Order: sequence, then structure tokens, then C-alpha cells
Amino acid sequence: MNGEPRNGSWCGRFAKNIPVLARGERERYTFGPMLRSPLAALLLVGALLAAPSSRADDDLKKVAAALDGYRYEFPCRDPMPENPKPGADGVSARATDDPATNDKFTDVRKFGGEPGKRYKVTLRVRGVVEPMMYKDGEQVGEYFYIGGTPNNATYNIYQLSISAPESHYFFNRQDKVGHRIFTIDYTAAIEIEGGATITFHGDGQNGRMITNFLKLVVPDIAPAPKPYNGQFIQLNVVDVAEVK
Repeated sequence: MNGEPRNGSWCGRFAKNIPVLARGERERYTFGPMLRSPLAALLLVGALLAAPSSRADDDLKKVAAALDGYRYEFPCRDPMPENPKPGADGVSARATDDPATNDKFTDVRKFGGEPGKRYKVTLRVRGVVEPMMYKDGEQVGEYFYIGGTPNNATYNIYQLSISAPESHYFFNRQDKVGHRIFTIDYTAAIEIEGGATITFHGDGQNGRMITNFLKLVVPDIAPAPKPYNGQFIQLNVVDVAEVK
């Protein structure tokens, strides 16, 4: 037999002709020595069946493209010293003389998907931040905060607001503020309706910030391997699922 499947066996028949749907047409492919065992044939079947599911997941992730890769940034006005002073604060590059714009920014985007449908979006939240306190909401994990309001008048606020269902979130929650700087890396799940308005808002409140005096770096996030001169948070979409 020399290891060859018989033409009359199930493996032989499967190996000779497997229908595959490609570009909207049925095409037939003949596989040679790679399918010389039932195990190889089964592995190929699994790969073919998994492909549509993978494409569906990718399509759902595109729904949340407005969120994927968004960065909140509070750059320092002055260059990073060679040997920063521990606990040092500095002037924000976003500082202005106008209270309406001083050390704050707002970006508005439109979420994808179909109106009337709701989506569960899992975000990976990474960055270098200072602490901030919030109240009258719900703490989830160490840093994520659902709803509520800021509970300090000077430290940086990182906020995400959703129009439908109406909700908002904060990303740098701590029990107390202070001249500390630290990295964050966690996931958080939120729900968004198709076509909702997404508002990203950052507010440094007083034109100053805790500098990245520890020269912290978040792996695989720009400007790694160099430290960012200031503070930032980057959001990346990990998963999107339709809420049934």
C-alpha cells in the first residue's frame, strides 16, 4: 500500500476532490501527498470550517474601528530631563490661557454597526498615567470606573462617553491622588449600540501634570522602547460580540 490511501476509502475520496467556496464560485482542488492520513484530512477540514468564523470575527471588529488605536495624550511642554527628579510635576503642552481650552481636549467619533443592535466591546487599556479619584459610580478592578464624577480638582481625567446606551467611563481610578506615575494594562468590556456617538475627553484641569519621571515604557506601544514624555492611554479593541 506504500502509505497511499485507497481510492475507495473515505480518505482517498476526500483527498481527491474537496469542494471549496471561493470568490462566489465552487472550485475543486486536488490535494496530493499532504493528505496521506485521516489526521491530515481532519486538520484541513477544521481549518476550512474555522475560516468563515474568523472572517465573521474580523467583520465585527471593524464595527468598533472608531475605538481601536485611539490615544489620549498629555505631552509635557518641556523636554524630558536626563535625570528627572522623583515625583516631579511639569507644565502640560496643552496648557493655554483660555479656561475653556486649558489642558483639555475632546474628540467625537461615530461607532459602526447597525442601528437597533447592541455590541459588547472588549477594550485593552494601556498607558502611563497619574492617579485620579472618582465618586458616585462603580469601581471595576483597580483602575476602571463606570459612571460617577471626578472627585479631585487638579489631576488628569481620562473619560470615554457613549450616547447609546447613555454611559461614561474613566480609566485611571485610584483611592487617592499624589505625585505618582504608573503603567496600566488591563481589559474592560462596555456595551455600545450601532451608530452611537463616542466622545473621548481628556482634562488635565490645572495645566500641570505628574511627569514620567520614572521613564516608564509600555511594551509594544509607541514610542517604545523610549519613554513617552508625558502621559497617555491607548485603547485597542480585543473583541466585539453582538448582544442578543
